[in-house]
Amino acid sequence: MITRTTFSGFGGQGVLLMGYVLSHGAMHKGLNVTYFPSYGAEMRGGTANCTVTLSDKKIASPVASNPDILVAMNFPSLAKFEASVVEGGTVFLNASLFNEKPSRTDIETVSVPTLELAQEAGSERGGNMVMIGTVCAKTGLLSLDETIKGMQASLKGKEKFFDLNQKAIERGFAFVADGK
Repeated sequence: MITRTTFSGFGGQGVLLMGYVLSHGAMHKGLNVTYFPSYGAEMRGGTANCTVTLSDKKIASPVASNPDILVAMNFPSLAKFEASVVEGGTVFLNASLFNEKPSRTDIETVSVPTLELAQEAGSERGGNMVMIGTVCAKTGLLSLDETIKGMQASLKGKEKFFDLNQKAIERGFAFVADGK
């Protein structure tokens, strides 16, 4: 089993943290992981993306030029990375920020109202945690417990954020289970 993912969006949307949560959760699960961040010089508002590869075998390269899973937190990210997704792959869209859909018909699309779901979970800043919860629930890459453990490992030293982030992750899992 090998799964390649790309998380993309504007700086400040928590894109790199989503990849980090997936990486830590997968390590907790006992998988081999590569995490490869990329971001512009700007702290917020610039572009940010990361690739995470998970495997039960050794990983030869950290580059995920053809991801199985794409998370696009903004439209420019969808436009940039859509063509690279493998046939039959899955694209997760931040439906709170844009309504455009992929032009391809050979991929699955999951639209996630991240802002609205994060607000329901208690903080509008938790959109990235809602999204990583949705991704893990929909793909089965990590269980709820593994995702939460990944978040806690990623935010070690920032325990005051655990509760809100956990609620947002749980809301992402519930979104997949309930379809709303």
